[in-house]
Amino acid sequence: MQITRFDLHHVRNLQPTSLRPGPGLNLLLGDNGAGKTSVLEGLHLMAYGRSFRGRVRDGLVQRGRDAIELYAEWREDPAQPDRIRRAGLRHTGQDWSGRLDGADVAQLGDLCAALMVVTFEPGSHALISGSSEVRRRFLDWGLFHVEQDFLVQWRRYARALRQRNALLKSGVGGSQLDAWDHELVDAALPLDTRREAYLQRLQIAVQTVAQQVAPALGAPELVFLPGWRRQELSLADALIVARDRDRAAGHTSVGPHRADWRIRFDDRPDQSLLSRGQAKQSALCCLLAQARDCADRFEGRWPVIALDDLASELDRHHQRQVLAYLQDAGAQVLITGTERPDHWPDDILANAVTFHVEHGVVRPE
Repeated sequence: MQITRFDLHHVRNLQPTSLRPGPGLNLLLGDNGAGKTSVLEGLHLMAYGRSFRGRVRDGLVQRGRDAIELYAEWREDPAQPDRIRRAGLRHTGQDWSGRLDGADVAQLGDLCAALMVVTFEPGSHALISGSSEVRRRFLDWGLFHVEQDFLVQWRRYARALRQRNALLKSGVGGSQLDAWDHELVDAALPLDTRREAYLQRLQIAVQTVAQQVAPALGAPELVFLPGWRRQELSLADALIVARDRDRAAGHTSVGPHRADWRIRFDDRPDQSLLSRGQAKQSALCCLLAQARDCADRFEGRWPVIALDDLASELDRHHQRQVLAYLQDAGAQVLITGTERPDHWPDDILANAVTFHVEHGVVRPE
């Protein structure tokens, strides 16, 4: 996947910007606060429907403007260079409208499904050290892109969960609650099976990536936690056991919405023992493994890789390892930084496209 044009309007402090990235490495260089990260933030919004720095309404929309406006063009297949896909998104922070290949989009998820971007930014360590919600979202994003009917199953489970929670809050029980328990179980089991199978598949990719990008961490293992004591109880039985507790709390306490996963290494079986730097390396390995899995599923077509302030997140040695890996993969990469990284190998920098960002203005070198 290769972005050929990306336009941003009314995004934070950026002036109206039209970016033409190159097919390989792209550097966005400038002082802190110049607007470099805002470019990646806009790209992330188009691919995920949200910013990685908080809610859209909390500062992403430029002061004095009603909405941000984004437009992207990209090639999905290098073998078909004339086939260009197009998407546009207008987002106020409350409401949104979008178009994909000339047609209106009814669901934001349909727009996000079209453009694959994997982002590593200063908060990405939360994938390892943060809440279980972050790790569930990671699994679901990957499945969303590689299995076309996953979103339908996810929405079915989400609807059953909302209905059951509403009954619990209202104090309704009996046959109505029994019926939604049954629906929740039917919707949950395929979701649970797919997540676990996906994580098992990712483990192979994570081990390969870690060996090349962060070999000092050792061999990683990904462990799936389903959200209830599955080895002891079926989900149907777990819901019955937890029913009184759920009524008192007003929400469902067991099920795939409580699922989680862990990463552990040979000499660090507990991920809480990882240092912040090791958590960052682990998170990057997982994200690159997810990108690799997408590429394996789509005939070698890698997602766009966005790396925010890589120089401050990884030491020089690990920077070079990551860049060499992505260069071998042939991925399109966008990296922000304060200055040109002269310590990177010449063969990596030789064909890099450089953009300078100053006071919200983005200019090609």
